[in-house]
Parts: sequence; C-alpha cells; structure tokens
Amino acid sequence: MIQTAHPSPLPLTSRGADALSGSLAAPGDATLAQTALMLAGLAVGRSTLCGLTPTPELVASAEALRQLGVTVAMEGRDWHVEGLGPLGLLEPQAALVPGSAEAATLLLGLLAPYPFTTRLAGPAARFAPALGEALAPIGQVRSEAEGLSLRGSPLPLPLQRTLEGPDAPLKTALLLAAAQTRGISSLVEPAPSQDHAEKLLAAFGARLSVTEDEAGGSTLALAGLSALRPQNIAIPGDPSLAAYLALAALIVPGSDITIENVLINPLRTGLIDTLLEMGGDIHFVNQRLSGSEHAADLRVRSSRMKGVTLSDAHSAAIAGDIALVAVAAACAEGETSIAGGTPALAAVLSAQKIDAKSQDGRLTITGTGRLEGGGKPVSTTDPRLAMSLLLLGLVSRKKVALEDAAGIEALFPGFVDMLRGAGARIEAPKGRQP
Repeated sequence: MIQTAHPSPLPLTSRGADALSGSLAAPGDATLAQTALMLAGLAVGRSTLCGLTPTPELVASAEALRQLGVTVAMEGRDWHVEGLGPLGLLEPQAALVPGSAEAATLLLGLLAPYPFTTRLAGPAARFAPALGEALAPIGQVRSEAEGLSLRGSPLPLPLQRTLEGPDAPLKTALLLAAAQTRGISSLVEPAPSQDHAEKLLAAFGARLSVTEDEAGGSTLALAGLSALRPQNIAIPGDPSLAAYLALAALIVPGSDITIENVLINPLRTGLIDTLLEMGGDIHFVNQRLSGSEHAADLRVRSSRMKGVTLSDAHSAAIAGDIALVAVAAACAEGETSIAGGTPALAAVLSAQKIDAKSQDGRLTITGTGRLEGGGKPVSTTDPRLAMSLLLLGLVSRKKVALEDAAGIEALFPGFVDMLRGAGARIEAPKGRQP
C-alpha cells in the first residue's frame, strides 16, 4: 500500500501486559475486497459488500469506480455498488489515482478492453507498467511523466497467456479484462496463487472453468461478456493482520482471546500456519462458508513456542510479515531461521537485545526466554514492523518505543485501541492518544 504523509509523528511505547482477553476482529481482507469491488462494478444491478474496512487504498478504488460511472454508497462497513455490466463503464474525465500498486494493476485489467484512453496518476501508478506486455492483445500501456496511460483496443482479442509464476494481482487483472472480451480467454498458471478472483467470478455467475494438472498448476478458461449477477458478499477478516492479534495472545502469559470472522483460505493462512508450526495454541472454531470463501473464529491462548527453520518457499510466502515471525522467534525457545531477512531488520532486533543475525541471505534468531527491550526509539515507515515491535514490548522487561506509529492506522484501523481494550499497555505522550 502507498503510504501517505502524516501531519505529525505519533510516538508510542509498549511494556509488559497483563493477560489479554476478549473478542477482537481484524480488518476486512483488503485483497478480497478490492476484487469484489471491481467485479461488483461489472455486475448488472446492485451488489452489497459487507464487512469492508474503509482504508485509504479501498476508498481510492471506490472513487476510481465512481469516475467510471459506477455508484458506490458507503454505509459504515457495508458498501452498495450499482454495477454497469461488462463493457458498461464510462470514459473517465480525469486521471484515476489508485491507492496501491495492486489497485493500479486491477484497474488496468478492468479498463483494457475499452476503446478509450485512461490515465493513472500518483505514486502507485508507477509500479504497474510491467502489465503492459500481458495486456498487449487488448490494450497498450505507456509510461508518462505523472504515471501511465492505457489505450484499449476497439476489437480486443481473447487472451491466451501463460503466467511466469504465482502472481495473483496480474492473474486477477487479466481475468477482469477477459470477462469483458468476446470469446474464451485462457490463462495457464504454473503454480498456485491466491484464488479469490476465480471464486468471486463463479459467485457472480461467470462461465469459468479451472483444470488442474499433476504438477500443481492450472488452466483457467473464461468466456467473456457473460452477464454478471449482483451479489451480497461478506468480507471476512484479513488472516495476515489477524496473526498480529494472535501473536499478542500467544506470547503474553495467561492470555485467551477470540479473533472473530477470519478468512481461512489455505492460500492465505501462511502466517497463521507458521505460528501453529511454532507451537501456537490456535483453534479454528465456528467454521463456515462466508460468501465465496471459508471463514472461522480463532481461539488463541498463550503458548510455549519453539524455534523452526523455514524453507525458502515458506519464507517467500510470508515475506511482508517477516518482522512478526522474528518477534515470535524471539519469544520462542531455540533457534529460528528465515530466508530473506535483511541486515536492517537484524539490527533493529539486536538493538532490543535480541540475538539476531543476518548472514548468507537468512535471518537467524535465538530465543533465550528473556526479553530485555529498552533500545532507543525506533524510526520506521513500515507499519508491520511497527506493530511487531509494539507486540515485543508487551513481553519485554523494559519499554519498546516507536518514534512514529501513525502508519499503523492506515493498515489496521483500531489496532492500538483494540489491544488496549484486551489488556495491553500501549502508551502515547499525554494528549497524543491515537
């Protein structure tokens, strides 16, 4: 997600917590919500998306759809979308400003079959030009000084594409384009990636077939220009963000919490699976089908965790959340080895008196059973690292301090207040509560 500047820094400190308890909830899954929002814009009629968290990224996507003629009405966490049908979107009168590189990628796929020029502006747009080659049969993408432009073809041809590797945003963008292109498009995926787009397309009534091969890959065949039926879609909580709440309970002695309505798609639960592998006491209860996806409540209780060695593939799957696993490793017994950890992260952990080393492309952390904390305040623009360090402070002898935690609110609205309500001690300077 593209981070925007905060008007002033928000320092926070965390320190030893009492046992955490209560029912908590992670924000609605942003990846699932983005895809559902785009497809609702292509359905004929009114769809309702329930459980959305109005992050800056998602609000920017809603505004982009409004510029394309789609009506999006927000009522708290329920959004009502009046779709215009395949090829029913209108030419925007101004540049679209996506809130993330993923959103920019999806918008390019959504608009590739239209015979007009669309401009994308803003920092996120600069990350998406690589999509141009994949969209070549139906649209031309060009870089510009302030972003990029897309010119659709008046006679788009069905897509016939083999993906180089797992790439869920690219796959979703191509499926959004194929859904609006006459004929049958075929995408070959050599290895599995997030499958929200396939499940949602089926829910909306698209004619999509998925054929799996013995090597674990699959071929997707989508018939374009099928009428999409409006849907009521429930968006469960983001499993990766739920893992931050789970780790808080796992490491604070005596804790017992429930994290409600979490997405448990097996292609998305890598971080929770890692905590389970480390010995975390996490139980999936009240499992049910939530729209096109499976969801569950997570019962999490404090646990004695152990170090693990993560393969290169496992480490790559959780690359954005390595800091959280590193904090879990510091609280565990024994050695944990993670591929891809950076010397910068090792230095941040070492400053908090954690035995952390980065060598030969792997991060090694040795848990000693004693967490000191007390390093100088950490300056970071990474909200996931900031959240991880706040969790570390909950079980450290001395406070862990952040110079600025403002970015957390954009990624996980209410994170700090939720943990405080459960019993965590997270403090801001007097008069500066988040």
